[in-house]
Amino acid sequence: MIFRKQRAIKHILIVEDEPLVAFANEQMLKDAGYEVVATVDTVEEAKAVIGTAAELDLVLADISLSDGSGIEVAQAAGERGVAVLFVTGACPGEHRHLAVGCLAKPYSDKVLKQAIEAVDAVVRGEPVKKAPDGFTLFAEAV
Repeated sequence: MIFRKQRAIKHILIVEDEPLVAFANEQMLKDAGYEVVATVDTVEEAKAVIGTAAELDLVLADISLSDGSGIEVAQAAGERGVAVLFVTGACPGEHRHLAVGCLAKPYSDKVLKQAIEAVDAVVRGEPVKKAPDGFTLFAEAV
C-alpha cells in the first residue's frame, strides 16, 4: 500500500488575463485533482472571489492585469491567510513578502504542478526537496 500525504492545497483561484494560459492552467489543475474555485482576469473579480469563497487554499496570480496589479490580489489573499504563487513574466522583488514564491513565464504544465507541490510543502511546514526550473521560493513566506 502506497501512502500519500494529504494535500494542504486543494482549492485554487486562477487570476490570469491571458485566456489561453488561463484555460490551459484550469484544465491541467482539474486533471491533477485540484478544485479550481474560479478563473478570473481582473483584480476586482479576484478580490470578490477571495472575499466570498468558502474554501480557498492558493491563489495563482499574474502580476499584470487589465485593471491593476496582481500585487493587490496578493494583499487581499494575505488578509484572509490564503497562500499566493505569483505566475508572471518578471517576479516582483519588492513584494516577495506577499507570496510563497514566483513562477516565471513561460512554464510547462509539469513545472506549474511541481511549483504548486513545492508551495504545498511550505504550507505543510515541510522542506522543499527540489524546486522546478523558473520557480523562486521566497524565504520571507516560510
